[in-house]
Amino acid sequence: MVMIVDWLRRNPRIAFVLLAVGLVALPFLVDAGLGRSWVRVLDFVLLYAMLALGLNIVVGYAGLLDLGYIAFYALGAYLYAWLSSPHFGLHLPFWLVLPIGAGLAGLFGVLLGAPTLRLRGDYLAIVTLGFGEIIRIFMNNLNAPVNITNGPQGINLIDPVRIGDFSLGQGAHLLGLQISSPHLYYYLFLAMTLATIFVALRLQDSRIGRAWAAIREDEVAAAAMGINTRNIKLLAFAMGAMFGGLAGGLFASFQGFISPESFNLMESIMILCMIVLGGMGNIPGVLLGAFLLTVLPEALRYVGDWQRHVLGHVAVDPNDLRMLLFGLAMVVMMLFRPAGLIPSRQRQREFSAEDGAAEQEQASLYDTKA
Repeated sequence: MVMIVDWLRRNPRIAFVLLAVGLVALPFLVDAGLGRSWVRVLDFVLLYAMLALGLNIVVGYAGLLDLGYIAFYALGAYLYAWLSSPHFGLHLPFWLVLPIGAGLAGLFGVLLGAPTLRLRGDYLAIVTLGFGEIIRIFMNNLNAPVNITNGPQGINLIDPVRIGDFSLGQGAHLLGLQISSPHLYYYLFLAMTLATIFVALRLQDSRIGRAWAAIREDEVAAAAMGINTRNIKLLAFAMGAMFGGLAGGLFASFQGFISPESFNLMESIMILCMIVLGGMGNIPGVLLGAFLLTVLPEALRYVGDWQRHVLGHVAVDPNDLRMLLFGLAMVVMMLFRPAGLIPSRQRQREFSAEDGAAEQEQASLYDTKA
């Protein structure tokens, strides 16, 4: 296995071709081996990857703790539903609605960031958490006196993505193969995720990305070096929110139905945990965290069937077991891999330096006692 990895590293073009072929064939392989429902799980993996990459700009690059990120996801989803459903009688094309949703989410990102520029740490987390809950409560109650969001009943019959007369919600025939709607959405989400990765990589290596890193490490020093911390922070909120709004619009078109329950606080925490688990600030780590925390909860659903087959009844509810294992995994990660499964080199150096400083401090304290 090690020899294969080394050979692929020496031949990056061949590795790229194999990766591309694998991504194209993946939904068909999953459908043949696990069933159509797991293709939908793959679609949600890509959606959560987009969300995690967007939040990684705010948390991983700029170091701003945001617990209300799901609000931007909700804004993008509801805007798509308003403009592409019978709710208001509008059926605008997706290529027009998605950018509008991303722009609206970016605007709200600036509105959230502007009054919180001087907040840090726990205080910033509390304010952003409150913002996320305010958006969810508004969506849950804006059904009277004017019905804007249809309240807790949500909005249904949302238009799928259409390209001319071709609809991704109906499937297609290609070269004698029946390609289902989840397969088609997989390729759309894959293209959007790759575009998001490209933008995130370009931002990371740009002057803006280095300014975000400077603010994350020491905001006072960054300001002393001439960085406009106000504008750079607002840009981080806006960029992250735009990715959230874009993912929200894709989610609404894919599901065909949205409600406020899809955008609760637990979703924000899950997306944040994807970043922490995979490796904050590192794109491969973020993608791994999105994959693990989307696939593993679905796999644990089979534990209930296993208990019925072996014990004759369900002794432990799969949902409770999922949260228990999830909490245990995060505790273990914080103890043994605080930088994440695939940490960035910078965070590895930071944790190594902190460990070295702690050992040096402990040694000097021991010498003092002696």
